[in-house]
Amino acid sequence: MQWTPAINPKRFHLEQLLAVRGVSLDWLNSGDTDPYCAANVARFSFVAADKVIPFHYRGAIADSPEILAWLQELADQAREVQAERGAPVAAVNHGRSLLLLGPTGTGKTHQAYGAIRDLALAGVAARWVVTTAADLYAALRPRHGIDSEAEFRRYRDASVLLLDDLGAERKPTEFTEEINFRLINWRYENHLPTLITSNLVPKEIGARLGDRVTSRLIEMCERVVFSGPDRRRGEAA
Repeated sequence: MQWTPAINPKRFHLEQLLAVRGVSLDWLNSGDTDPYCAANVARFSFVAADKVIPFHYRGAIADSPEILAWLQELADQAREVQAERGAPVAAVNHGRSLLLLGPTGTGKTHQAYGAIRDLALAGVAARWVVTTAADLYAALRPRHGIDSEAEFRRYRDASVLLLDDLGAERKPTEFTEEINFRLINWRYENHLPTLITSNLVPKEIGARLGDRVTSRLIEMCERVVFSGPDRRRGEAA
C-alpha cells in the first residue's frame, strides 16, 4: 500500500460525505506516514476512486439502506480476513453481490458510484473495475491488435466490479449472451462481489438475460428495487 499525503476534501468532493458519515477530516488525514493505517487506505482509495468515477457522479452519496448494509458487510469481512491472516491491510476479495433494478432515472447509477466512495471511507482496500454493459461488449469485440481474452479477464477477476446498465440491449446477440454468462458465472463461482444496475423490472430479467444468467444472479445477488419518476427529467425541467 502506497503512502498517500493529506488530501484536500474539496478536490474529492468529500465535505458532505464526511459530514453525513460523521467522519472528521483530521482522522482522514491522520496516520503519521503509516501506509497500512485505515486512514491512509481511505486516502489511497479516494484517489483511486477519483479515476473511475465520472465527473457527473463525483459527489455521489449512497443512502439506500440495502447498499449501506452490503458495504458494511464487505468491510467487516475484509477486516475478519485481515485478522485471521495477519495481513497488513484489510482488502475486499470475496463477498455477495447486489443487483439494483428500476426504471431509467431512479438513481441506481448515482447510488452505485456513491457506494464506491462510501467503501473508500471505510478504510478497506477495494480494487474497483467499472464499466457499462455496452462499453464491456465494445471492449471485448474481436479486433486487430487487441487480446480480447486478456481484456475479459480484467473484468472477470476484478476484486469488486460495477457493471452498469446490464440488459439494456433490446435484442441480445449470441456474442453478448456469451459475455454475460461467462462473466456472471465466473464471479458467481468465485464469490467475487459485483454491483450490477439494470433498467429491467424483475419479471423481465429472465426473458432478456436468459435462464442461466438469471439463475446465478438470483443466488449471488441481493435484489434492490428502485421506483419513482425519472430524476434527470425533473432536474432538466
